Amino acid sequence: MDIVYIYDVKAPNKREFNRVKRMFYYYLNKLGLKDAFRTKSVIAVEPKKEKLMDEFFKRFGKNIEVYKIFAESIELL
Repeated sequence: MDIVYIYDVKAPNKREFNRVKRMFYYYLNKLGLKDAFRTKSVIAVEPKKEKLMDEFFKRFGKNIEVYKIFAESIELL
């Protein structure tokens, strides 16, 4: 089973959007998710990293809109 996080950066203006986006990717790279599946708006991690990812997304508050999905399997279409 994998946990899939779908996220989107929300900000009131372009300057704030760019600031949040830079911070988001800076701290995401520091997590060291080498084995995680990542795209521009999706991250899939193992269940043992759920707490780490939940705390990571809470750091950004309302600036990141995130959905969490529990998946038995992920298929490429």
